[in-house]
Amino acid sequence: MPKRKRPSTATERSAQSTIPILLPSPKLHEPQSLHPIRSVSQGRVSQSATDSVNPDKNPNVLDAPEALRASPDAVENDERMNLEEAGMDDDEQVKEEDESPLSELSDVPKPLKAKKEALKGKATRSSKKNVKVEKSETVAPAPKPRKEATNVKEPQFLDPEGEGDEEADEEEIQAALSRPPPVNHDYLPLPWKGRLGYACLCTYLRFSNPPVFSSRTCRIASILENRHPLSNPNEPPHATKNRPDKEQPANIERGQAFVESLGKANAKDIAKMLRWNDRYGIKFLRLSSEMFPFASHPDYGYKLAPFVSEELAEAGRVAAVLGHRLTTHPGQYTQLGSPRKSVIDNAIRDLDYHAELLDLLKLPPQQDRDAVMILHLGGVFGDKEAALNRFRENYVKLPENVKKRLVLENDDVSWSVHELLPLCEELNIPMVLDFHHHNIIFDADQIREGTRDIVDLFPRILATWKRKGITPKMHYSEPTPSAITARQRRKHNPRVATLPPCPPDMDLMIEAKDKEQAVFELMRTFKLPGYDTFNDMIPHVRKDDNKPIRIPKKKTPKKKARKVEDEDDELATADGAIGTAEDTIQAIIPEGEIGMGGPEGRVYWPPGMEHWLRPVKKIIKPKEPKAEGEAEKKLTPAQKKKAAANAAKEGAKAEEEAHTNGIKAEEDVVNVKATSTPVRENVKAPVKPKGNGRKSAASRKGGKSTKNIKTPSMTDEGDEEEALMSDLDDEKEENKKPLPKGARTGGVAKGTVKRQSGRAKKISYAEAEDDDNE
Repeated sequence: MPKRKRPSTATERSAQSTIPILLPSPKLHEPQSLHPIRSVSQGRVSQSATDSVNPDKNPNVLDAPEALRASPDAVENDERMNLEEAGMDDDEQVKEEDESPLSELSDVPKPLKAKKEALKGKATRSSKKNVKVEKSETVAPAPKPRKEATNVKEPQFLDPEGEGDEEADEEEIQAALSRPPPVNHDYLPLPWKGRLGYACLCTYLRFSNPPVFSSRTCRIASILENRHPLSNPNEPPHATKNRPDKEQPANIERGQAFVESLGKANAKDIAKMLRWNDRYGIKFLRLSSEMFPFASHPDYGYKLAPFVSEELAEAGRVAAVLGHRLTTHPGQYTQLGSPRKSVIDNAIRDLDYHAELLDLLKLPPQQDRDAVMILHLGGVFGDKEAALNRFRENYVKLPENVKKRLVLENDDVSWSVHELLPLCEELNIPMVLDFHHHNIIFDADQIREGTRDIVDLFPRILATWKRKGITPKMHYSEPTPSAITARQRRKHNPRVATLPPCPPDMDLMIEAKDKEQAVFELMRTFKLPGYDTFNDMIPHVRKDDNKPIRIPKKKTPKKKARKVEDEDDELATADGAIGTAEDTIQAIIPEGEIGMGGPEGRVYWPPGMEHWLRPVKKIIKPKEPKAEGEAEKKLTPAQKKKAAANAAKEGAKAEEEAHTNGIKAEEDVVNVKATSTPVRENVKAPVKPKGNGRKSAASRKGGKSTKNIKTPSMTDEGDEEEALMSDLDDEKEENKKPLPKGARTGGVAKGTVKRQSGRAKKISYAEAEDDDNE
């Protein structure tokens, strides 16, 4: 697809105005050249991504948990994408919760099953989304069965590094139910002139072929394992056939190369994600903090330059051309107000990593200022004022490139807008307003829950951005409909139903589990710019991927070909052969169009339908259980062929016996007719009943005749003679009919019994003559 050029002045936005300059939308319906056609003989299409960085093929490559969540603040395990519904294994694709680049980890983390077992009988602590297990200091009575997260009570100032959350009681639930209803503003920012964005991951591109996303990560155990050379260095790595040989000496550089390969693949996919967003009217993206696995780890950390400088610069160039805003959001371990020195050191190291990432994008001046790092103040540790003082001291020590990008956000655990805003004004730090967090943590003495009263603080909040010449941004999300307590309401809804009462030129980050689909939902609801650029997906069908062609097996021709009766059948057969050949031809999709939704833009999936992103799962029905004592016998192809031949022989034998029995039955009937007919005294020659010499109905069916033969009378003598003459004529005509070939050997066909006619027997008239003489 040709690159779209934009005026250089359009990419820089005025620092004095909060109204974004809308960039010209790309031409989405430009005529495209026909895709080249390939046949089966051309083989498979080459994939852009190698198997070594594809999490669907390499078990060492995982999806970062942060990228799958609605935001780094998410605490519920089910607040990330439903990987099981989408066709992925949650346990295999997502690394363990407490394996953070800033946590103090051993070289090889515990297996996931062992960690799940360790959770039993121990207190759990989760400040935002990760879990840390610690032994209880006091011996508690026998624990009750663990209930849902609704039964967890939050103290007024929850310490993320504390022991654990208290269990909820009925009083807390009743208090939550009796709280005053929220008071929301009736203003809608329409017509919309700002930019909508989502966090870290595009669900449609993640399940493309090959997958496109920037949050590939791994475990520390994989880094240590890949320090060893492969069992067969001449072959590519394989999950089972060609793994690292731990008996050979390890090399740190080899393990580092494995981690860097993941980072490079993540950085390369940023440009594709930006072009995808631009096609569908999305201009705002939060980059994943786990784009470079363990880059800020105290033992396994590394610098991004120079190994990935080129890829990041290319991503920045695409963002500059398309007018895209890029930001980051470090995780919950990055706390500058902690009393522990190790936590402060880890936080500073992590902020340095994020600043280097944004610096290497080399964005234009205004876009570079807008590329901020969102941070939470962290825990209160029992004393809010002391925590604020520690933050002030540590903020002053930060490098200048970190301080110019750092912004603070109100959270849903400890710090309200009224507590954070004075600190931001004091230290000249922009403040991000999160509407969802504000509805959970707010100063009830000064403000009410909802969006109505918070609007009065907009001038002070926007002023913190204007002082540094940065375009303001806000966050919006909604709780799940079933949420009651504060803990429950922290969970983000997969999609949002409305827009907040923010300025219409605001850059608004939608923090929802369904990522870009939540943005599409708002576009459709309010007819925002770009709502007409996308359409619904066809369930489980994607026409924008180059999938390998499977050549159908050739069917073995039958021994006896079907005879073509006329020319029409010949033409129909030829047309069918041509149609089969045409079905094996597939259009090659250009590299730049793979995963882009096709010309119809089929990239939207309805709520709860994330499994549409994957092909239909083949359901194998279990075999019906057999009766007891009945052993299942599997026949080989040779045995099946032999059994079929024996069955055919038995069938032919049975047919021949039936035919023979039918002929014998017919002879018996004829003999009965000849011997049982009485002769009257005045009859000179015996006559046979009408129809003599022919098969009866019973004889043709192979059965015996049960009817008595009629005795001729004197009055019927003339009729009998005529009947006899007609029978003789019929016999002559039958003798004139030619016999089929092969049936004239000895006058009798082979394989048949010679038929004897009743008329051929000699009849003695001696008795009749003696009677006359007397």
